Amino acid sequence: MALKEKSRELNETEEKNQTEKCHDDMAGEKSFSYSQTRKRETRKPKVQMRVHTEERPSTCQHCGKSFSGKQSLTSHLRIHKHKPYTCKQCGKCFKLKRCVKTHMRIHTGDNPHTCKLCGKSCTSNARLMSHMIVHTGEKPHTCKLCGKGFTENSHLMIHMRVHTGEKPYTCELCGKSFKRKISLKHHISIHSREKCFRCHVCETSFADRNHLKNHVQNHIGERPCMCHHCGKSFTIKKYLQSHIKIHTGEKPFTCPQCGKSFMFKGKLKVHIKIHTGERPYKCPQCEKSFTVKGSLKEHIRLHTGEKPYKCVQCDISFTYNKSLKQHLQTHSGKNSSFPM
Repeated sequence: MALKEKSRELNETEEKNQTEKCHDDMAGEKSFSYSQTRKRETRKPKVQMRVHTEERPSTCQHCGKSFSGKQSLTSHLRIHKHKPYTCKQCGKCFKLKRCVKTHMRIHTGDNPHTCKLCGKSCTSNARLMSHMIVHTGEKPHTCKLCGKGFTENSHLMIHMRVHTGEKPYTCELCGKSFKRKISLKHHISIHSREKCFRCHVCETSFADRNHLKNHVQNHIGERPCMCHHCGKSFTIKKYLQSHIKIHTGEKPFTCPQCGKSFMFKGKLKVHIKIHTGERPYKCPQCEKSFTVKGSLKEHIRLHTGEKPYKCVQCDISFTYNKSLKQHLQTHSGKNSSFPM
């Protein structure tokens, strides 16, 4: 028993010496290294957990935007300061050096990130990742108001302006506002450029090459955008998207006054004039006013006697298209073959 007791005491003494030695070794190290190690071990998981908890304790004093960590806030603060990194080719400034490097690829034509599915090349890996969603069909960014999905968050932000009515881009020359920056750029060309793009068929001129391209498709009969619901074709994607609403029943444009919804923005604009009482289109002959320009044009025919709608069966002409449609019904069994 005495031997076992002595052995136990020796073991305890040895363990105590080892512990003291360990403490001495740690005390001999630079306290800076130890504190940095502890900080690195405890801080990273804490910041990482904020991704899940959505905690954002670091707030920008300039704009109120919040961030999960101080490093993200520090990067953000550069937006409010000057942008020190400048492109030598075009003079555009950036807040980060790596952004300049990526931007320079626009000038050099260097697109190092290539899609393995279709071969398309992109200037950055982020753009490639956004492109890949085209193949997967994934639309992770969804509008909470109408349920429409988008491949990129920036596209969702632009779409939200449909519901809010926000138009942050304003023309300094005429005051007209737009939802998108590219729309403003196209609009400014009306003020700054001549209509130098002329249609070789009807000689109509346009300020924008794409507008001419879309116009020419009307002459050649090319309609590449087809509706998968009914097979009807359109010259541009924008017209197709408007048409599809007829099948889906989508009415994204809502009147803020009475809550009535419309498929098309133009219809909402006309409807709002009911509430405001606005009638901007006035007849120069009798001073009668109208909410839309088309109604004024139809009204003027009463003064001019113009009857542009002619029946191909009996040559009777009409002032209004709806009058022609009613007349065609008199040709029983034959009205279905006439253009309405």
